[in-house]
Amino acid sequence: MPASYTLPMPPAFSPPRFLRLKQLPPLVWWRRWWTRQPPSRQDRVAMLAPIAAVLLFLLAIVVSFWYLRAEEMEREHEALVRDLEYAQQRLRLRLLERQEQVMRLARDAANREIDPEAFMQRAEALVAQYPELEALTWIDERGRILASRATPSLARGSRWVAGERLPPGPLRDSLETLERLQQPLYAWATAADRSADARTLTLLVPLIDGQKFSGAILAEYSPDSLLRYGTPNDIASKYALALLDARRELIAGQNVPSRSSSLGLVPWRARLNQEELPVPPVGNGLVLRAQAWRTSLGIVGSGLFWLVGALSALTAWMLVANWRHTRRRLQAQQALLAETSFRRAMENSMLTGMRALDLDGRITYVNPAFCRMTGWTEEDLLGRCAPFPYWPEEDTERLESLLRQELSGQIPPSGVQFRVKRKDGTRFDARLYVSPLIDASGKQTGWMTSMTDITEPNRIRDQLQASHERFTAVLEALDASVSVVPLGGTELLFANKLYRLWFGARSDGHLSLLEQAGRPARNPRDADHEQEDSLAGLPTDALSAAESENAEVFVAELAMWLEVRSRYLTWVDGRLAQMVIATDITARRRAEELAASQAERAQAASRLITMGEMASSVAHELNQPLTAINNYCNGMISRIRSGQPCSEDLVGALEKTARQAQRAGQIIQRIKSFVKRSEPNRQAADVATIVEEAVELAEIEYRRRGVRLHRHLAEPLPKISADPILIGQVLINLLKNAAESIDAAQRPPVDRVVELRVAAREVDGRPTVSFTVEDRGRGLAPEVLDRLYEAFFSTKTEGMGIGLNLCRTIVESHQGRMEARNLYNGELVVGCCFSFWIPVHVPEGADASDADGEAA
Repeated sequence: MPASYTLPMPPAFSPPRFLRLKQLPPLVWWRRWWTRQPPSRQDRVAMLAPIAAVLLFLLAIVVSFWYLRAEEMEREHEALVRDLEYAQQRLRLRLLERQEQVMRLARDAANREIDPEAFMQRAEALVAQYPELEALTWIDERGRILASRATPSLARGSRWVAGERLPPGPLRDSLETLERLQQPLYAWATAADRSADARTLTLLVPLIDGQKFSGAILAEYSPDSLLRYGTPNDIASKYALALLDARRELIAGQNVPSRSSSLGLVPWRARLNQEELPVPPVGNGLVLRAQAWRTSLGIVGSGLFWLVGALSALTAWMLVANWRHTRRRLQAQQALLAETSFRRAMENSMLTGMRALDLDGRITYVNPAFCRMTGWTEEDLLGRCAPFPYWPEEDTERLESLLRQELSGQIPPSGVQFRVKRKDGTRFDARLYVSPLIDASGKQTGWMTSMTDITEPNRIRDQLQASHERFTAVLEALDASVSVVPLGGTELLFANKLYRLWFGARSDGHLSLLEQAGRPARNPRDADHEQEDSLAGLPTDALSAAESENAEVFVAELAMWLEVRSRYLTWVDGRLAQMVIATDITARRRAEELAASQAERAQAASRLITMGEMASSVAHELNQPLTAINNYCNGMISRIRSGQPCSEDLVGALEKTARQAQRAGQIIQRIKSFVKRSEPNRQAADVATIVEEAVELAEIEYRRRGVRLHRHLAEPLPKISADPILIGQVLINLLKNAAESIDAAQRPPVDRVVELRVAAREVDGRPTVSFTVEDRGRGLAPEVLDRLYEAFFSTKTEGMGIGLNLCRTIVESHQGRMEARNLYNGELVVGCCFSFWIPVHVPEGADASDADGEAA
């Protein structure tokens, strides 16, 4: 059997490559062709696509711009035609109304119903009522003017005069034409007809008497007034309106330049902004033209043109930036790799423990710090679910609840605190902060937690809390109210129990105490025009270290006297605050008021005692004027009884009697004012008057004891701020003591002298007036000097020991000082010197320099 022979199979038919590509879908074909291109060609093709898109965009914008421009100009032209037709109708109606009024006037004139005087009256009313009418004239058939009435504004040379004839010219020709037509006729008055330069529109209405032409009524219109009052104001404001004659010469109105040059338009486009219409009943002799104001800036001046140019430049800049970005992309990738490595190193070296959980609560990441804090390795923690190995067994339930809150996103931003168990079994306090873990696509993949060891801060906080409780317990137990308010604010930073009991939980009491103490806190609302701190730049350390200021105020709501002390301090948040401490001093004030009352009674008692001791001397002093009065009265009675009265002698005796009575009254008035008890009345007192009154009372005692008083008053002396009665009491007491000291020492007549010196001097830089009383008695023993001003201490056998004490109290209440010293002649005491000074009175508004000058 012959061997089988197998014919080879012909190879499968393979179509050409371009035929195979045509059989593929276009998208697949494009993708294959694109993948075969080198990267450089792909970049060039990718750059061509944005450029082509920009060019097409510019072309579309330019075409759209020209289309919109054409549409806009077409709409402008349509609006122009519509408004012009409306203005034409308004102008036509106004001319027809004036024509009808002139025709009625012409009919009455033709029918002899009015004479020239009545015509003048009616013409005057029409001219005054309608501003476009300049003049109304009555002309007979021969062209002679019978009557004419014109507006006052018309020039005198332009008015028609009765009795004249129309000069040859267009108006004379129009009158002849009017005679033939016998219908109203409009014409223009030229310069040959009138003396004015402007042309006016005239209306000629024929006068027909039966079938005979008997003249005409000539009405002259002002083109400017006709355009102004005959066209609507809104149209006149939108367009440039003008009146033209038949030759298209401008009669009234204005022209505007063509917009063809500025807009780049062809002439037929430029004519779209103006239109002309004849005005009936004048016809083609009066044409109304409207030109639209230029409202467009042209192609180059259009904002759209510059917007398209800016967008094109921005697109080109973006293409260049994209090309540069492509070049720098590789560099950015390398920098990103380095940055990632750096962040990894930084994360591994940080002290805060970081832990990541997925959405199911499984640990996906821990950093080395977390492992160091817990003692567990990364292999021990990754992939673990709750309960975690660092959870204490006794806190498992609480920590599972916290884990559920963490996975649901309910952990507060301030974090949560819990205990953590280390691998060796020790515990520490930690605070956990939770934030969502977002990947690069913006999707949440889990929760990132950070953990810090707060064992030491907790210990410090507990110590601070205990210290604060002790501090609060002490302040709450104080018998004084304590409050703290920031400087310039109204927030009550701190208040103890007594403050809350007195003033409540608001800062009104704090601010009220400061205001009554004369140190009101600055209100920030008072500086509406500025928001500056008035203490900015000042050393606050010096303010807070300054000593506190004291003041005593009366709180009517509490019916209590409070001693208010305030000082500045720096609050815990760094703000400058003001602390006020108020202590109840009502009992002390009452005791002081009682002591003052007792002192006042003691002063009155001292004056009474002084006058009691001086009673005999006063009686002797009053005996002299009373005896003189008695003698004068007996002498006058004897003269009258003897029948030898003389008016001059009687008047002289009566005058002497009156002077003696006045002297006795003055002595009694001085004693009464001295003894009378009254409230202290400080005023600007005259020193010479005080000394004179005191000496007048003291000299009675001096004459009884045989003591001489020498006064030395410096001139001039300033006024002092004092109560004259009290200062007089001090001076009388010192003068009386000096006389008693000399009398007790039994000095010879030559040494029974008391020196009183009053002069101005400065004490501690203050201007004062000094009073000095020197005697020549025994002086003061050393043990007496120490107890001189002690209450109820006296060197006299019958003394009460309150005189000098009261004197010093009075002087010190006037802000003065009192001193006593012995006078020596070698080692021998030859007398005693008492001195005191009172400050000079300073008027309101005067400074210390004025007081110094007055004292000098």
